[in-house]
Amino acid sequence: MQSKIPLRQQWFGNIRGDVLAGLVVALALIPEAIAFSIIAGVDPSVGLYASFSIAVITAIVGGRPAMISAATGAMALVMVTLVRDHGLQYLLAATILTGLLQIAAGALKLATLMRFVSRSVITGFVNALAILIFMAQLPELIGVPALVYPIVIAGLALIYGLPWLSRRLFPGIGQIPLAVGLALGIASLGDGLLLPALGLGLSAVAVLLRWSRGVAVPPPLVAIVLLTGASLYFGWVIPTVGDKGALPDSLPVFLLPQIPLNWETLAIIFPVSATLAVVGLLESLMTARIVDDMTDTASDRHRECVGQGTANVVTGFLGGMAGCAMIGQSVINVKSGGRGRLSSLVAGTVLLALVVFAGAWVARIPMAALVAVMIMVSIGTFSWQSLRDLRRHPAGSSVVMLATVAVTVATHDLAKGVLTGVLLSALFFARRVGHLLDVETMQDADGTRRYVVRGQVFFASANAFGDAFDLLEPVQRVVIDVSHAHFWDLSAIGALDTVVMKLRARGVTVEVLGLNAASATLVERLGVHDKPAAEPPPLH
Repeated sequence: MQSKIPLRQQWFGNIRGDVLAGLVVALALIPEAIAFSIIAGVDPSVGLYASFSIAVITAIVGGRPAMISAATGAMALVMVTLVRDHGLQYLLAATILTGLLQIAAGALKLATLMRFVSRSVITGFVNALAILIFMAQLPELIGVPALVYPIVIAGLALIYGLPWLSRRLFPGIGQIPLAVGLALGIASLGDGLLLPALGLGLSAVAVLLRWSRGVAVPPPLVAIVLLTGASLYFGWVIPTVGDKGALPDSLPVFLLPQIPLNWETLAIIFPVSATLAVVGLLESLMTARIVDDMTDTASDRHRECVGQGTANVVTGFLGGMAGCAMIGQSVINVKSGGRGRLSSLVAGTVLLALVVFAGAWVARIPMAALVAVMIMVSIGTFSWQSLRDLRRHPAGSSVVMLATVAVTVATHDLAKGVLTGVLLSALFFARRVGHLLDVETMQDADGTRRYVVRGQVFFASANAFGDAFDLLEPVQRVVIDVSHAHFWDLSAIGALDTVVMKLRARGVTVEVLGLNAASATLVERLGVHDKPAAEPPPLH
């Protein structure tokens, strides 16, 4: 599908809205890029450089204006083992190879395969991603005081168990109070300053209630600013971003991964790159579909594949990790007024400027704030409606969704989960369609046996088609009326050939009536029974 918006309009048709939305997204991208870097086991600079590079390049060559691409949790989770076992340089090489595979996918028009990914698979994909992001935060919570857990659980129960109360107490703010509460609650584990932290949190919420109505304030940013200020004011001794690695103080430069160029290296990085490529394209194309619906515009999916691949290739040479489109940030961008490519460009460039010229302040962000942000990301990503839909939706759809989640969480591989969901969807579909076949039989006055076939004949229903015929009945003539049926594949044609040839072998005259144009073409190409040289199989 090609975007019908002129290129000039894509860049300059919404300058004010795109610039403001890009600023909001840039501020929200910083903590997430750092958090995703930590999940992957690399320095914060790797995720920050990646977010800058990917956002800017996809703004220029991507196929979906207003979509935000950067370092993501889905991709970070795939990288963990490679980074742990082989180090950063292999990750950079894997990022470059990921981009090349995505460019090839775009050139081969593989984006059309997305039509085989059902909504149940997409829901399972999103839910599994949320669970994996949450699980990645658990190591940061080891050893915390037991009192922190009931506080967090109580906050979750209040916001999600009593949504009507949340809407009345916190109109227009959304999840800010919960984000602040989580951040401050986790921060208090540093040296037991729980009551001062909660007191500051309550005061902050009261202030926010007065001035943030109608203002596009990213909740993660609010939580981070408040917690950073609190930790500096009270002098809390708690882990910070700076403890995880040095932040960049200069612009990224071109570099080549320092790895041996041999088959052993390829064997190490190719499985990871292939998984990254699939996961990245899946998340990007699903995000593009969401932005299409929100903006009532079309995207060029094949160009988006090439754009994502180009961004990852360049990012690998700039010292960044592989990334893809971000569902959450793209939604924030659109809801903040972003509609064009300028919003993504602004987000990437402002992010880099803040990190390079204000890195000393970014390094003071407490890790507790990022843990709280990522917990909020996982909560916001999970489709809670899908749990309520388990009773209402067909059993097959629920099984597909749950299987996608289970395989993904068990293997920590989003690609395997999606593949499982797609295969199950195909099996359930084939089973349902296979039952949409009916063969009615009757005997005419002249003794002719007539079979009237209705429905779809293909590999899943071919056996049922063959079993519907009584091949031993002593009749002289058989008419097979298929005017209400459709033959789809080689299995269907083979079943028809078998029935006709076996009847002819017993001396029965067989006539096939009513083939539609598509079925007749398939019979002409693949069938045997209608060919002059056709011979019936030998009798046994």
